Amino acid sequence: MDEFEGKVALITGAARGQGRSHAVSFAERGADVVIVDRCENRETVTYPMATVEDLDETARLIEKTGRRALIVRADVADRAAMDSAVAQGISEFGRIDIAVANAGVSAMGAVQATSTALWDETIGSNLTGVFNTIGAVAPGMIERGYGRIITISSMLGRQGATNTAAYVASKWGVIGLSKSSALDLAQHGITVNVVAPGNISTPMIHNDKLYRHMRPDLESPTADDVEPIFRSLHSQPVAWLDPFEITRAVLFFAAEGSAHISGTVMPVDAGNAARVTG
Repeated sequence: MDEFEGKVALITGAARGQGRSHAVSFAERGADVVIVDRCENRETVTYPMATVEDLDETARLIEKTGRRALIVRADVADRAAMDSAVAQGISEFGRIDIAVANAGVSAMGAVQATSTALWDETIGSNLTGVFNTIGAVAPGMIERGYGRIITISSMLGRQGATNTAAYVASKWGVIGLSKSSALDLAQHGITVNVVAPGNISTPMIHNDKLYRHMRPDLESPTADDVEPIFRSLHSQPVAWLDPFEITRAVLFFAAEGSAHISGTVMPVDAGNAARVTG
C-alpha cells in the first residue's frame, strides 16, 4: 500500500465519482494529491455537477489517509487555469509525477439536434481539457525525466452510437490525442495511456434527465427501469461498474513497473470491447 510513496498525483474532475476514487486511492498508496474540479453547473449540462462541498469531501478523505491534498478550482477547458493549477501543485509539493485527465461531461443528442453550445461544452471539457492537462504537466515532467499520464476515454471512444455525436467525437479524440502525446513524450521518460470505461455508476449516468431519455415511455423512470438498457450496452450481464474498477486500471498505468507501457488503450467495459476492432 506504499506503491506511490513520495509521489505527487494531479487528478482532474476529482470532486466525486471516478475522480474521487482515483484521488483517494493514490493517497492510500502514499501519494500527495492535487485535486482539480470546476464545481460549477452549466446550462448545457442537464445533470447537477459536483459542488465545492464535494471537492472538500475528497480532500477530507485524502487527508484521512495521512497524505496531503491541494484543492484547486479550475475549468480544464481553460489552459491558463490548468497552467495555474499545475504551478500551484509544484509550488506546494515540488513536482507533479502523475496526472489523470479524468474530468468530463456527458452529452446527449443526435448530430442534427446538437447545438453549438452543447458541442463546445462537450469538446471543451472532454477533449480540450485533456489536451490542456497534458500540456500543463508535460514541461515539468520533461524537465525531471519522469511522468505518468493517464487519460479517460470511454467505450464510446472506440465505436459510434446514436444520440451521442458530441460525446463520441470527444472521447474518440482523447484516444488519438493520447497516442500522439505518447509518441511526443516517449524520449523523456513519460508514458501516456488511456482507460476506456463502460457504464460507471456515478451521477453522470444516474440522473433523471438520462433516465427519461432512455425510457421516454415512463413519466419518472428509476434505476430499475433503465437497468436492462444499460446492461445491453455491455456484453457481460451487468448494467454498471464500480468506479474503483477504473481506478485499478489507472493505478496499473501509473505504477513504476509500467514504464514500458505507453500509447495503449485499456477497456474496462464489461466485455463490450469484444464488439469492436482493435
